Amino acid sequence: MNTVSLQVNRRAVEVSAEPRTSLADFVREKLDLTGTHLGCEHGVCGACTVLLDGVPARSCITYAVACEGADITTIEGLDEDEVTTELRAAFTREHALQCGYCTPGMLVSARDLVLRLPDADERRIRVGLSGNLCRCTGYVGIVRAVQSVIGTRRARNIAPQADGGRTSLGPAGSGRAAPDQDRQSLQPTRQALAPVSESAAPGRIPDFTPATVLDQRFSLPYPPAKVFAMFDDIAGIAACLPGVSLAAPPRPEHVEGVIRVRLGPIAASFEGAARVERDPATLSGRIVGIGTDQRSHSATQGEIRYRLIPLDGGAATAVDLSIGYTLTGMLAQVGRPGLVRDLARRLVAEFAGNLDRHMSGAPSGRRPRRSSASGRLHRTFCVLGSRACLAASSLEKVARNDRRARAAE
Repeated sequence: MNTVSLQVNRRAVEVSAEPRTSLADFVREKLDLTGTHLGCEHGVCGACTVLLDGVPARSCITYAVACEGADITTIEGLDEDEVTTELRAAFTREHALQCGYCTPGMLVSARDLVLRLPDADERRIRVGLSGNLCRCTGYVGIVRAVQSVIGTRRARNIAPQADGGRTSLGPAGSGRAAPDQDRQSLQPTRQALAPVSESAAPGRIPDFTPATVLDQRFSLPYPPAKVFAMFDDIAGIAACLPGVSLAAPPRPEHVEGVIRVRLGPIAASFEGAARVERDPATLSGRIVGIGTDQRSHSATQGEIRYRLIPLDGGAATAVDLSIGYTLTGMLAQVGRPGLVRDLARRLVAEFAGNLDRHMSGAPSGRRPRRSSASGRLHRTFCVLGSRACLAASSLEKVARNDRRARAAE
């Protein structure tokens, strides 16, 4: 075993590794940075592309021990990068991903193209991305996404960096990487996610620009003033939110608690804090929170904006919700937009039902339920039991007929 010391996503790392451990396996298995994907493991498909001293490199054919002293940036390290943020939005808009397996490496290479080639046309973009293979999209959406980002940055008069911010790629850790002052594109353009323990005070929960925003609406048969008063009751609202529990008595503008959610096959428990803002004049408010899930090494920033709109002459209320979030870590790899939208719809529907029952004085309806796994097991045994009963009945009928036939003989 060798001890490897290097910088990964602007953080000093010192970890033991076998001499033949690839950089891809190193960041995935030692550091839980699973955004770096493994495809061919021969340096051909580009799924494992990371930035090595500022230059795109194949991590599957690079030994971790050869990166002593190097500066590595994986896709997770580009979460707050301005160009990558623009590319993600463009990829979504242009339908530039399907299964998503090639996307992390594709984004790293596309970012390099945007920074190096501000005048690249379609042909040049295709050549530049030829080292990243995609089996799903046919590249049309990918090329359009890169073109749109290049065009937008040109329209905003953003000057290209000399050589895209890269220097000559010498041996890893040779000191050929660009100095920090020349690598502004790798620095966060928005406030980085702070640990929850350091951000518990209301004034220290940062504002942020959500990576994904979902809009939902539901209505309640109560006047807006009554609904707004209910939203003022933090403990009552928390009791209506699926998966939410308070960790401490809430204060008027600050709350700490736990949110338990399931994304695909992974269940997460985010411990965090939130800042609560209200505007009685406009019957609106905002909740900004942060949280971490220690089990999956994931973190999230979330924002809920709500506005109450009178209906039926003020006898009822429409609640407009805008739910924004940024997810990093392992859960970001399974938190596909469609999956999250479906989860949000179900949670909002359940929240609306719980809120209606709470305001009417009826039981909250949050009775203990079987988990999905136990429910499926129960249904399975019911089906098997009914089939067993049918089989037993059929066998009994056959035996009875056989006895009658013998008696007749």
